[in-house]
Amino acid sequence: MRVPPMIAALGRHRLTCWLLVLQAAVTCAVVCNAAFMVTQRVQRVNEPSGLRESGLSIMSLSLAKLHDDQLAQYLGDVDALRRIPGVQAAALVDGVPYLGGESSGTTCGSLDAVRRMLAARADVPGCAEPVLYSGGRQVLQALGLTLVAGRDFRDGDYVHGKAGYQMGDASSVIVSQSLARRLYPEGNAVGQMVYFGAGLSKGQGQRIVGVVEHLQRGILGKAIDDDQAVLVPSEPADASVLFALRSAARDQRRVLAAAAALLDERHPDRLQDPNFGRPYAQVRAAYFQRDRTMIGLLIASALGLLFVTALGIAGLANFWVQQRTRSIGIRRAIGATRGDILRYFQAENFLIVGVGIVLGMLLALALNLWLMQQYELTRLPWPYLPVGALLLWLLGQGAVLAPALRAAAVPPVVATRTI
Repeated sequence: MRVPPMIAALGRHRLTCWLLVLQAAVTCAVVCNAAFMVTQRVQRVNEPSGLRESGLSIMSLSLAKLHDDQLAQYLGDVDALRRIPGVQAAALVDGVPYLGGESSGTTCGSLDAVRRMLAARADVPGCAEPVLYSGGRQVLQALGLTLVAGRDFRDGDYVHGKAGYQMGDASSVIVSQSLARRLYPEGNAVGQMVYFGAGLSKGQGQRIVGVVEHLQRGILGKAIDDDQAVLVPSEPADASVLFALRSAARDQRRVLAAAAALLDERHPDRLQDPNFGRPYAQVRAAYFQRDRTMIGLLIASALGLLFVTALGIAGLANFWVQQRTRSIGIRRAIGATRGDILRYFQAENFLIVGVGIVLGMLLALALNLWLMQQYELTRLPWPYLPVGALLLWLLGQGAVLAPALRAAAVPPVVATRTI
């Protein structure tokens, strides 16, 4: 099969061909970027929080005013919650991953890094910006954090938090594995000192006593920072706090109902909150709702565009079959087989879609560059381009197959009679 005559034949339909090329190029560009964005969103939605989410419930308590003995009341609440049948652990915390709020602060792994950071007033190696969580006794058990090095907090490690959402002056902390690697890339973070908050300027640090596998932020941002956290053994004592309850999954609904009734009784002046008590699975679902919606929209848009492109290819192939009935009949009459006719239309489609794919790859890179500038999207990995090209080629061959088979099935006599 010779390509120059095929190109010459297509040259008689320049406008139609270029419209199809443009459609294939736009489809290739959009589908490649949409597939990349869907992959990123799916990875984000499935990111481990670090918590053992099954059986974890979160009670959110907000009071109209802070009482003098507020922390004592909260600690009494925790003791009462632990006595509910089915509760395996309960802890007072100030935040959990994906709840939508967080406290963060510059944290350094050495005094030398502190000095360099204070001098530069910018990011320096050995310092990071992790999320800071505080929690009371049983916080690791209640949240289901996995300790990979060091130890859990001991009773003597816990201190009282201060009003105004300030942590107490704890002497020990537990950090996430990601933060440990960033502050101490040489390893052995357990036993090292870490500096944050007022300790940065005073040169007073807290000792790392343990490392947990994961602990995500309350609000996700840059992927490199999302799993960096410091857990401080400080019992929060503000007007708004959280209670983390651990139970068997089968007992969760009953435990939540009992806990809500108990806190209602102990705090009749609490502010009404639609999210007063809920399984942690609902916290995660609410946080990633927009991502799931975006995934659905991107998939629907990509499939819709592929469908329209397939319709365009099939419609044009049908039109050309009708227009070329005479030439098909003549070719059949002079010896062309059905396979020759079929391969001709497939090769013609391969050529048109191929030009569209080449332009589409360039357009995909340009679109990705624009998305990087406007929405801080990461660079499109190159494997998406050949995969997108293969998808479009297969789509083109599939769309042109039926018209090509119909053209190949035209008997020479019937074809010439229609002229």
